[in-house]
Parts: sequence; C-alpha cells; structure tokens
Amino acid sequence: MTSSLGQPDVIAIAGFLIFIALSLGITYWAARKTRSADHFYTAGRTISGLQNGLALAGDYMSAASFLGIAGLVALSGFDGLIYSIGFLVGWPIVLFLIAEPLRNLGKYTFTDVVAFRLRQRPVRIAAAIGSLAVVAFYLIAQMVGAGNLIRLLFGLSYETSIIIVGCVMLAYVFFGGMIATTWVQIVKAVLLMLGAAMLAGLVLARFNFNPLRLFATAAEMYGAGVLGPGKLVSDPLDALSLGLALMFGTAGLPHILMRFYTVPDARTARLSVNWATAFIGTFYLLTFVLGFGAMVLVGKTAITSVDPGGNMAAPLLADVVGGRVFFGFITAVAFATILAVVAGLTLAGAATLSHDLWINVVRRGHAAPHEELRVARISTVVLGLFSIGLGLAFKGQNVAYMVGLAFAIAASANFPALVLSIFWRRFTTRAAAASMVTGTVASLVLIYFSPTIQIELLGETSAPFPLRNPGLVSMPLSFLVAIVVALASPEPEAERRFEEVAHRAILGET
Repeated sequence: MTSSLGQPDVIAIAGFLIFIALSLGITYWAARKTRSADHFYTAGRTISGLQNGLALAGDYMSAASFLGIAGLVALSGFDGLIYSIGFLVGWPIVLFLIAEPLRNLGKYTFTDVVAFRLRQRPVRIAAAIGSLAVVAFYLIAQMVGAGNLIRLLFGLSYETSIIIVGCVMLAYVFFGGMIATTWVQIVKAVLLMLGAAMLAGLVLARFNFNPLRLFATAAEMYGAGVLGPGKLVSDPLDALSLGLALMFGTAGLPHILMRFYTVPDARTARLSVNWATAFIGTFYLLTFVLGFGAMVLVGKTAITSVDPGGNMAAPLLADVVGGRVFFGFITAVAFATILAVVAGLTLAGAATLSHDLWINVVRRGHAAPHEELRVARISTVVLGLFSIGLGLAFKGQNVAYMVGLAFAIAASANFPALVLSIFWRRFTTRAAAASMVTGTVASLVLIYFSPTIQIELLGETSAPFPLRNPGLVSMPLSFLVAIVVALASPEPEAERRFEEVAHRAILGET
C-alpha cells in the first residue's frame, strides 16, 4: 500500500471543512429554537419516528462501529464480528422491555423512571455515578478515534487534534442542544450508511463482487485462522462476558435512552427503534466487508503502523480503493460519526449533572427553567474539557474495545435498576441505590484488575481478574444485590405506587 496519509491534502480537507460548516449551520438554526430546558434536552418532543430512528442509528454507530470494528476485523479476522453482533442484538431488548415504559414514565433522563416511585435523592445520586462512568468510557473511545482522524487528515499532532475536536463539539452542543444534536446525527447517519456502502462496493469490485473470494484471499495471506474464532477472544467465558455486556448494555446507555424523550408518544418511540434496528443491522453487515477488505488491500502491518489499535483501517482502505477524494469523504463521515456521538454523550452527561443532580438533589426540584438551562450549558463545558483530557490520556487504545467496557458498566450499573423499577413491585430505594453503586464500582474495579489494564497498560506479568470484560460478574452481582437488599428492607410506599407505574408504563400519562 502506498499512501501520503499524515500530509495535509487540499481535497480531503475540503470535504472535512464542508461538514464542519454544515454542522455549524445546523447549530445556528437550532440555537434560535433552543430557549428552554425542554428544547435543550428533548428538542421539544417533536421528532418523528423515522427521524429519531436515524438519530438513534447515528448516536449508536459510533467510532467503535465504523473505525473500531473495521480495525478489529482487519487485525483479528472473524472474532472482530463479536462486537457487530453484540451491538446489534441489544435492540430487541430495548424494543420489548424499555422503549415504551421509558417514554411514558420519564421526562429527560432514564433516572426519572428509576426514581418515579422511589425517594428521589438517593436514587439520582447513585444513578449519576453510573451514568457519568458510562459517559466517560464512551467518550474515551470517540476522542481517541477523532484525534487519529484529524492527525491523518491535517498532519497535526494527536494532542492538537484532540483539542480541535473538543472545541468544535462544544460549540454546537452548548448553543444548539438536542435539536442540533439530532439533526447532525441524522445527517451523519445518512452519510455513514452511504459512505460504508460505497466503500464496501469498491472493495467487492476488486473481487468481482464475490465476498467468498475476498475471504479466501484473506485466508491465503494470513492463514485459515482469520476465518474462525479464537484470534481475539479465545476464552469462552470472556466471549460470554463480552456478549452479555454488549447485549444488555444498550438498554443502559444514557445517551441512547435519552433519545426516547424526543418523540411525542410511546408508539413513535417503538417505531423509532424499528427504524434504528434496520439501519444499524444493515450497517454492521458492511463492517464485515470493510474489515476483511482492509486486511487484504491495506495489510495488517500498514494498519498498525498508522495506529496500534487498528482504528484507521477504514480510512486507509478508502485511500487505497478510492484515492484522496474518497479518503476525504470517508474521513469527513468518520469525523461526523464521532462528533455526533460525542455531542449525544455530552448532552446526556449534562442532563445527569443539571437535571438529576443540581435540580433534583441540590435544589430539591425547586428551580426556574432558565436556571436549569444555564446549569446544563455549564455542565456541557465541564464535560467537553473532561473529554479532551480523556482523549489525551488513552492514546492508542482500540475504540471498539473501550466502548465494550462502557457497555459493561451500563449493563451493570443502569440496566438492572431500570428493569426492576419498571417490572418488580417489591423494588425499593435502598435496592436501587445499592444496585447502581455496586454495578458501577464492581465493573470499574474489575476493569482495573483485568489483563488489559494490568498487563497491556501497566506492564505487569499477570492480572488478578482473568476476564477482559467484567460483564459476566458485575451484571449478575448488581441484580443479586438489588434483590437481596429489596427483600431485606421493604418499602411500603414504593410498593403501593407500583400500580401507578404499571398503569402509566403501558397507557402513558392520564
């Protein structure tokens, strides 16, 4: 492979700047409409099912999807697809368990649902801990991917690239809120689907549009092992742990759950999940071709020489099969992908800090709407600066793997409490708080003692916890703690209000 990547290119940069101009134009338009907390968090609940489906897909198809999975498949072969499958199968759980009750019971965040029949302050504090941990790990992945993209495109240092990304994202979340974020995600989802389809088509054209020839060539170059499991996840328990985290983590991601409040009713929420699943499923089929295409046409050595985590496999592939113009387009699409997801994450984190902690814990529910909007914008700045710091600290990590850890925290900290609060009559305040804190702390501690941190980052010879993903231990532990604490400390008032929850979860507000 020959490439001039890392050197500034006028054509590639032009495509990138066009998207930046488009996103800032959307921000200007949205800022004129964002006059209240309701508009800042939920876009005034005016988003249609198709629009929200595209925005959900845009929010979900992150740097992990486009950059990370393509890189994992390119470097590990078949095993990289465990992330594609895991990310996709979480959506039926969202559709059948979460979407409708969430829309009917909440206002701005999923914590509204958990706290609906419980005491507000303990639940919101515990939920904030878990939500911010998820947002932090998810932000790491997006910022690392974005830093590498800008470095490739402009020839800047990684550190300078991270700061540029953080500043651009801050501009349109701060001023545009959910309206700007939604429309940037819609534009990004359309561009990403188009870009991935074009890139996959150009790859398959090299093999007479026969995927089997592509896979056979990969096997000839790197051995038949790339077409079978074991290259990336060799331990069955590790595979099970990762699968659980990816499957159930989707239903605990704050920035995904927040999107269900942007639609007018529960029916539209269900419809948006159907649209999102269709778009996401189609996209993940394409990552298979992109990963093996990069493996064959770019080469593992060339991929890792640019980025050790393999995150630049897709842009490198675009440069090989489509030249600099197509590389500029794919890079702009990848950057749009990251920018939109970082915006959604920042918005979710800002909602947690302002709505859950400031308004409902510090102010005990008594604050003027303009105060909530002001605190949300201050929180946005804080989280933007925090995301820049995370991006600088975790240089070189594979973004799909980092998102897998975020899913594990979401599956452990948020999902058990959310499900039990909706469907279990005997669930209590203490149980909710204990479950969320246990899930968050257990997953973070196990991540720290995992081989990834202890061996790969710290250079130790062994790790106290053998699994790379903690989901197999931390999620059941969170459920167990919730059930034990609830049975040990009954809460008659919470049990009495369960009928209201059950009624409203199905029929909506009456």
